[in-house]
Amino acid sequence: MFFELSSFLNVFKYITLRSGGALFTAFFICLYLGPRFIGWLKSKQGAGQPIRSYAPENHLKKAGTPTMGGLLIVFSILISSLVWGNWHSAYLWVLLGTLFCYAGIGVFDDYIKLTQRTAEGITKRQKMLLQILVAVATVAVVMYLEKPEMRTTLTFPFFKNLLLDLGWFYLPFAVFVVVGASNAVNFTDGLDGLVSIPVITVSFVLLIVGYFAGHIEFAKYLQIHYVPGVGETAVFCGALIGAVLGFLWYNAPPAKVFMGDTGSLALGGTLGILSVIIKQEFILAIAGGIFVLEAVSVILQLASYKYHFKKPFLMAPIHHHFEKKGIPEVTVVVRFWIVSILLAILALATLKLR
Repeated sequence: MFFELSSFLNVFKYITLRSGGALFTAFFICLYLGPRFIGWLKSKQGAGQPIRSYAPENHLKKAGTPTMGGLLIVFSILISSLVWGNWHSAYLWVLLGTLFCYAGIGVFDDYIKLTQRTAEGITKRQKMLLQILVAVATVAVVMYLEKPEMRTTLTFPFFKNLLLDLGWFYLPFAVFVVVGASNAVNFTDGLDGLVSIPVITVSFVLLIVGYFAGHIEFAKYLQIHYVPGVGETAVFCGALIGAVLGFLWYNAPPAKVFMGDTGSLALGGTLGILSVIIKQEFILAIAGGIFVLEAVSVILQLASYKYHFKKPFLMAPIHHHFEKKGIPEVTVVVRFWIVSILLAILALATLKLR
């Protein structure tokens, strides 16, 4: 009986099982705590998240919706990761540290918005400085943990043997990836439920690639670069997917709660450091093409207006442009979801197109 029990318990060593367990655990934590947490936020925030005066008219009816729902996501990921994750994995603690630090920046930003009744929060310079400081620290730790021959190298999808050693230029590049991902997800979080599915699809891609990259035989077969120990990131990705799915239950149109910068900055920064850990930064750009599109639309809007006094979009980020053209919010959201799923499939296809 003892040997049968020992054999049964051994299945909990498998990353695949623990990833699935983390997903369902985070999902049900979010689902169970959601109503109580939303009620608590309403009691504390009163008027809820301030709505920008220049936002599309249909957004005005969202006034009073509580924000900082990202705290529920972060809590669900934390508990699930601690239950199912390997506490001896340094990468697990890097991911949790990144998640908490960026969530802290978001809490600070959301708190200013709520207490000062402004839609702007902390200044862009303050937010960017804090994001860069966290990114530098986390990227430096990741570089220290990796093998010397892979520490400063850049891999490319579609090419099995192409490695570019950036030397110490890799540090600012990786910081750009983390900070860029954090802000790009933040830009995308502008419509009810919009950001959730792209975050889930990107996390799923990174889960698959991270699992393969951490398994020497699979990595060799798929001709991707083996990174010892990164298989454990799959468990964290499972928790992240489950938490965001659970949050989407309450954030789906019409949203009962917003994740706020607390959630979007944390999720984006974590996806960025995940791609750095598994050495697949370009896979992140492909799978997260929606995030890239949103960020580029903001940059083009600002640059064009500054230098040419013209705006290429009716409003940026680009999801608001489609709203201004008269497309219903739910239609925009679902179409962006469809594109994000297709991009995830394309990103996974790069594993064999090498």
